[in-house]
Amino acid sequence: ANEMDLPKGTVYGILRTLMAVGFVEQDGDSRKYQLGAALLPIGSSYLDGNELRRRAITWADALATQTGAGVRVGTVHEHRVLIVHHVLGPGNGLETPEVGSLMPLHATALGKALLAHHRDLFGELVSRGLVGYTSATVTDRHRLAAELDAVADRGWAVDVAEFLPSVASIAAPVRDHARTVVGAVAISGPVERICASGSPRPELAGDVIHGASGLSRELGGGSW
Repeated sequence: ANEMDLPKGTVYGILRTLMAVGFVEQDGDSRKYQLGAALLPIGSSYLDGNELRRRAITWADALATQTGAGVRVGTVHEHRVLIVHHVLGPGNGLETPEVGSLMPLHATALGKALLAHHRDLFGELVSRGLVGYTSATVTDRHRLAAELDAVADRGWAVDVAEFLPSVASIAAPVRDHARTVVGAVAISGPVERICASGSPRPELAGDVIHGASGLSRELGGGSW
């Protein structure tokens, strides 16, 4: 208000408008304002200031080194997964950085790890139609619901060539201080590297859970 020489009420009204279109967000605890995700198409300031991304950098690097796979960190945004951090797989020159890109919730391990704890989005996704990206994509609402129940129970999600042919991913949710799932961490790579006999390698699932748990502690989520 001082910088623009405007009444505080006017500035407040502007902020509320910016919040309505996603250009501004308000922290629930501090009540302070920050840039919103809708600014992603016109800059990376939101990502640079995103708490999840800041906290994820060290853990994602360590997970990539430990597993030899690419690592992505994502959060829910407009019924999809927003990639806020991406570590290229060691020695994989075929990957390109994907920070700021959007991925489907129902066809990726990242998305299913999030969707399992945001079931309010499930009905909305189903009503929009579950797109099949490959022959392995789960597009039946009942099968997907059962899989999300399993994800919530065991603590990790998987997709085997459901979004990209020949690529598999394993993901686990990340919680904040309120124990709310605010993001997810995933590793991805060729199916033969991530899976054995068509199923995720248990040791890799354990590595992902460990990385997500460590990031949760960084965000005040404690151990889970």
